[in-house]
Amino acid sequence: MKKLYRSSNRILAGVCGGIAEYFNVDSTLIRVIYAVLSIFSVGFPGLLLYIILMILMPNYDQIAD
Repeated sequence: MKKLYRSSNRILAGVCGGIAEYFNVDSTLIRVIYAVLSIFSVGFPGLLLYIILMILMPNYDQIAD
């Protein structure tokens, strides 16, 4: 079963890296999509969503077997 977690492949908090690993895509692609969506949504909703995900998503170390 796949689990969503913050990745060790991180630039800020590992949220985009974790989403990329979950969907099995390149993390750079997820980061670019996130940046473009944040710019076009005037930044605030994207930043708020990132902070919420950073708080809710567990670290990889916390779920690793």
